[in-house]
Amino acid sequence: MIPPAHMTPSQAADLLVQALPHMQRYDQEVIVIKYGGNAMGDAATAEDFAEDIVLLEQSGLKPVVCHGGGPQIARMLEKLGIKSEFKQGLRVTDAATVDVVEMVLAGSVNKELVGTITREGGKAIGLCGKDGNMVTARKVQRTIVDPDSHIEQVLDLGFVGEPDRVDTTVLDAVLKAELIPVLAPVCAAADGQTYNVNADTFAGAIAGALNAKRLLLLTDVPGVLDKDKTLIPELTIEQCRRLIADGTISGGMIPKIETCIYALEKGVEAVVILDGKVPHAALIELFTDTGSGTIIRR
Repeated sequence: MIPPAHMTPSQAADLLVQALPHMQRYDQEVIVIKYGGNAMGDAATAEDFAEDIVLLEQSGLKPVVCHGGGPQIARMLEKLGIKSEFKQGLRVTDAATVDVVEMVLAGSVNKELVGTITREGGKAIGLCGKDGNMVTARKVQRTIVDPDSHIEQVLDLGFVGEPDRVDTTVLDAVLKAELIPVLAPVCAAADGQTYNVNADTFAGAIAGALNAKRLLLLTDVPGVLDKDKTLIPELTIEQCRRLIADGTISGGMIPKIETCIYALEKGVEAVVILDGKVPHAALIELFTDTGSGTIIRR
């Protein structure tokens, strides 16, 4: 771990002493990091993230990066003149949209991130859920209750999928070769149909299948907030469920928490939701005593 140049030798030594036990704890452990489209930010933020990933790998950890790209998909759809349909606030992924999703996520976003990590000294390889049948998807089935008739209706989101099965053969080989896998959440179903999978859900499935030590969900919020908008530093699964029930956890945070619970129940030791726009957020979480964001344990 290279101390910042402005530190005194004494401060640098203190930092290294603090970091060493954490490095030993995570030595040779798999750390899955979900890098959200909104957390990617500008070039400087991407470079900080890439530096963190390279340092984790050089410190003996096995980082696996899963990324999103919602804002990038939206910009490309607008550029191509493809209008998006939304149902209950969720984007419908039709045939034209799923082609763009694959092009952006498995193409430009994935390779840009691979390139950034490589420039920082890492050896990254870009893959998606289709490669080696890594993640087989199934169509998402959502239902809603009509507010007038109170009749439950099926909500068809098109080619939006969720993980059905994970085969770690390719990932095991990549990690054994000391490469850094960078994964896009584009998957195929058993019949070959391409599906767009939520990046949080995808990362949770990967972390569970690899029995990861940690799953870090880098997003654009500090973590889980209470009703006074104060950060909650630590939660259990049961506390998460209570906070969803009383409305403290709401909106887009609910599916993130559901992903956390899924990953924990699959064997991940702990999941952390943290602000990816904070410089070196992953290093602060893993290698310092204070940590960052909200950690959720079984």
